[in-house]
Amino acid sequence: MAFGQPRIEYKTNAQMRIMHEAGLVLSRALDAAVAAAVPGTTTAQLDAVFRAVLDEAGAKSNFLGYHGFPATICTSVNEEVVHGIPGSRVLNDGDIISIDGGAIVDGWHSDSARTVIVGTPDPEDVRLSEVTEEAMWRGIAALATGKFVGDIGCAVDDYVSSVPGKPLGILEDYVGHGIGSEMHMAPDVLNYRTSHRGPKIRPGLCLAIEPMLVRGSIDTAVLEDDWTVVTTDGKRSCQWEHSVAVHEKGIWVLSAPDGGAARLAPLGVVPVPIP
Repeated sequence: MAFGQPRIEYKTNAQMRIMHEAGLVLSRALDAAVAAAVPGTTTAQLDAVFRAVLDEAGAKSNFLGYHGFPATICTSVNEEVVHGIPGSRVLNDGDIISIDGGAIVDGWHSDSARTVIVGTPDPEDVRLSEVTEEAMWRGIAALATGKFVGDIGCAVDDYVSSVPGKPLGILEDYVGHGIGSEMHMAPDVLNYRTSHRGPKIRPGLCLAIEPMLVRGSIDTAVLEDDWTVVTTDGKRSCQWEHSVAVHEKGIWVLSAPDGGAARLAPLGVVPVPIP
């Protein structure tokens, strides 16, 4: 603790390169889980597909056993916001599901999430997912160009607020986080604008940036399983997440095979591989 605040862990380039290895394994595992998210599949089957990729790569899950969590991914369907437990639930045509997972390589962590629309898409769910994903990339771009961690939340909030059409809600109770030798570390990464600037952005900082948006109220509740978070109004939700590293030459999206190049280029940001 420093002045009452949790100490931030700053990584060396070598440590961040290992985190990128973990991120690449995680990306492949999410690819497999996303491909398997079709009507008739259970969320437990998605977990098994994801786990098989980690096992083949010799990586460990950072979700399994975390405070007792019983699976390698969170599968949050429709009104479930985050922390959904895989099980017997069968995916139906038109469902929207957020798949959140992580991997550990040589003690270093990665964390990433994607949203999938199963079968026939509802246009409003497509809009929800596209806005959430773009909001994440706006936050990542702000990490590259900003001075303080709080600039990320400002960028996410400003983008979501600017999107035409029915307003989408940004969850405030669940935020991004630092990542490194543990999955959840300081600092918190807010997804909304506040007067708190947060710590300075400097080389060695690694963050999981993960906006969560909803089609209705941002009020949530936790189910009896003590994990699954749902919207209280039953409206649908969405989550996208990437782990990102800051180094002396720029930023690199650790959980993206191209380091984020394709999605950051339109935002004027060129990610740089970790030296």
